[in-house]
Amino acid sequence: NITEDDHLVLLTTCTSDMTNGRNILVGRLTDQIYPEKEKAKNVGTGIDELKNAVGKVPVIVWFILIVLVLILIARQIEKKRNKKKGKKEEEKKAEEDKTLVMATNAEFPPYEYYEGEEVVGIDVDIAKAVAEELGMELKIEDMAFDSVIPAVSSGKADIALAGLTVTDERKENLNFTDTYAKATQVIIVKEDSAIAGPDDLEGKKIGVQLGTTGDLYASDIKDAEVEQYNKGFEAVQATMQGKIDAVIIDSEPAKEFVAEAEGLKILDEAFTEEEYAIGIAKDNDELLEKVNKALKSLKESGKLDEIVAEYIKADAE
Repeated sequence: NITEDDHLVLLTTCTSDMTNGRNILVGRLTDQIYPEKEKAKNVGTGIDELKNAVGKVPVIVWFILIVLVLILIARQIEKKRNKKKGKKEEEKKAEEDKTLVMATNAEFPPYEYYEGEEVVGIDVDIAKAVAEELGMELKIEDMAFDSVIPAVSSGKADIALAGLTVTDERKENLNFTDTYAKATQVIIVKEDSAIAGPDDLEGKKIGVQLGTTGDLYASDIKDAEVEQYNKGFEAVQATMQGKIDAVIIDSEPAKEFVAEAEGLKILDEAFTEEEYAIGIAKDNDELLEKVNKALKSLKESGKLDEIVAEYIKADAE
């Protein structure tokens, strides 16, 4: 068969010398009809007659014929390329369908934090268990907390697990699964602070982590000056340094921070009670149903309680 290289040679030749191009095509065609030397000898006269007959065809006809042939070749090449491209896209989509991408902010122990170079914690273990239930591989994307919800709503990630409390404001951007953990927002102050409860926060300078529920709730405190920090421990440090009066944060990371710092305490009276759930894009009802089914299975098997207890128990000891 005539190869693509032959066609390219033919195209170049035709561009510079149409007559030579015509002769080459005639030669190629005859070679295709009589590929073996011996057969060509036996029908030499017939071939000569064929060449003479074809040679009488006007150059313009050959030009049109060559152009048509080249167009057909180009279409075949493009068809093959598109087929390969389509196959690659299908393989990529199939791979993506097997991966569950989790958006989180690994600055919230014990729910998500770094242990060496690995992100670990309650939310991570729950996400792994959910992925296993779905027959998928988990991929973790660590980012700023206020980027977690946009990442999921835009489709860059599949699920949001970052100690997310279900609020009406967040429901405007995400759907939420059934809750998997209960949480308490607490107040961290210096040991000698006059602040004894939530009511005493009025008019005070309060530190929060940007985008958290503590951030949302603090804005409702009368005359309070709210200082936002990218990380929870930065707010705790500011309290130690006397830059702010108190920090509103989830109880579990609060235990971690206070245990590592001197001169701080957690007030006995909680600021709020709340529940955590997994955030999923508004238009992904199928995934929402699957994750809820997985969570139900994990709750019924006791696996969910085991995961939470593994981390919370360690903090209490």
